[in-house]
Amino acid sequence: PYNGFAGVAVDEEQELARAYRQTRRAPPPQGQGLNDLYVRFYRMAERHIVEHSGRGAICFISNYSWLDGLSFTGMRERYLEKFDRIWIDCLNGDKYKTGKLTPEGLPDPSVFSTDFNSEGIQVGTAIALLVRKTQHDDPLIQFRHWWGKLKREELLKSLDQAPAPPYQSLQPPLELGLPFMPMRVQAHYLAWPLLPELLPTSFPGVKTSRDDALVDIDRAALEQRMRRYFDPQVSDEEIRRIAPSLMEKTSGFDPKLTRSALQKRGFRSENIVRYAYRPFDVRWLYWEPETKLLDRNRSEYFPHLFAQNIWLEARQRQPMDQFDRGFVTRALGDNFGNGLSSFFPLYLKKLNKQNSLLEGTERLPEYAPNLSNAATDYLARLDADAPILFHHIVAILHAPAYRTDNAGALKQDWPRIPLPATRERLLASAELGRQIAALLDTETPLPGVTQGKPRPELANIALLTVVDFAPLTPEHLKLTAGWGHAGKGGVTMPGKGRTESRPTVCSPHPLGEGLGVRAEELGDETLDVYLNPLCRWKNVPRPVWEFTLGGYQVLKKWLSYREFELLNRPLSTDEALEFTWMARRIAALILLRPALDENYRACVDACIN
Repeated sequence: PYNGFAGVAVDEEQELARAYRQTRRAPPPQGQGLNDLYVRFYRMAERHIVEHSGRGAICFISNYSWLDGLSFTGMRERYLEKFDRIWIDCLNGDKYKTGKLTPEGLPDPSVFSTDFNSEGIQVGTAIALLVRKTQHDDPLIQFRHWWGKLKREELLKSLDQAPAPPYQSLQPPLELGLPFMPMRVQAHYLAWPLLPELLPTSFPGVKTSRDDALVDIDRAALEQRMRRYFDPQVSDEEIRRIAPSLMEKTSGFDPKLTRSALQKRGFRSENIVRYAYRPFDVRWLYWEPETKLLDRNRSEYFPHLFAQNIWLEARQRQPMDQFDRGFVTRALGDNFGNGLSSFFPLYLKKLNKQNSLLEGTERLPEYAPNLSNAATDYLARLDADAPILFHHIVAILHAPAYRTDNAGALKQDWPRIPLPATRERLLASAELGRQIAALLDTETPLPGVTQGKPRPELANIALLTVVDFAPLTPEHLKLTAGWGHAGKGGVTMPGKGRTESRPTVCSPHPLGEGLGVRAEELGDETLDVYLNPLCRWKNVPRPVWEFTLGGYQVLKKWLSYREFELLNRPLSTDEALEFTWMARRIAALILLRPALDENYRACVDACIN
């Protein structure tokens, strides 16, 4: 019953889950989770007890997504109405949410792991016991976690323990969809406005379904490939050899008809645009507004890309336990991690029928702030503008204390943003947010970080170093340390690579200007990251190396795509320097964390009612 989407349900089975698709007070269900097979078993048991016997118990082990997933709000609401007691034994062991690790970082395998099958299953599981008595009472929910390699044995031993390991009583908040798991949330968090209540318009990221052909690190290589695709003198067979995905028929995409239709119009060089493929990894995309060459081209998104605009990436629900959203970019965005990203613009272009989707850059577009009426009123009271609010939001999302204080809520819904009641506090927060946005915006050089003389605390980070200090050659820039390889279907799979750890000494004295950043934020361990046995980036602090954003370990992910066997060439000197610049941007961001936390606390204290 932990297996989801096991075939198409017949009409009678589809009817089973219908009772969970409506809610009375809870937020409506989202997504396809109610199609999971185990939900039908729960519904059959619940229906028999509630509609026939009037009392009874359900005890299943299943996929644990229903405990807090947004698809199951109606299911949980119904169980609170129909059952008197609910006990949840959460067995964890999830590959996607926790990486099969305990909160202490120790192995947390699936409860189905055995000597014969050490992997078990990928999804986390839970045992639920639901009881309904003849005399129905107000519900009581009890919850406890089981972690680690011995959890199955410990669970069995608990049956004979007196007293048994204690459960935690839950009072599921309605605003978060009545989760049946503990939710960490700041006292006033649920009174703050949701991100879309401030910035009402957002767009999902582009989905090409043909990344290998339509996306490239090298603009010239992409242009050459696409010119051949549009060339009537080049056969379909030749295109299939050059870029197989462009000639592979899929649902909704006929490759021959698509190519024929596009050839009548011809190649457009202006369709090659910058593309935020991953956080800190901006590439080139051939964006095509016509046909299904791109699976989801997001034609409604593209017109709002112009030089003055900037975008914030977020998700309604963070799939991982650790919240790491909030990438800022000026480029067209892909989807980061599992599922769809939403990109919130600072401005919206005022469109009319004469606007083409691909305008020349010589015209300055007319645009308006992407603000709700409530946000507009708030800013008017404080004599502030849209960029100030936008950058305040960025500062809040990147404060570690905000992410920790509200970890449970951030897994359930859009981030909520505290709004300070004073102009001074808002301006101070926005200034921090501007610094964060500048560090995340890889398209814009940043003095002291990627341009000019580096700041003292950043100068020695990620220095490209050749063993024995030999002259740098292209051979030194071949990435052969095992950072990535081609997986099934050409998907890039990360490898272990090679790093060497050593201690580092941090100065206790403030090294930055204005905000008093301290180098000890970078920790007491640093790594040398190897391209190959002859060359390395020296001194990458552990927190910089482990930094995640948008669901990715940024530096390691960047390396995985550039392994020599995938790239078929050494890195250029500019690309090797790009790694250094990324590491310095991330280090500078980490050094701002104490100031971000202090700002977040001050904003909470000064929050409007």
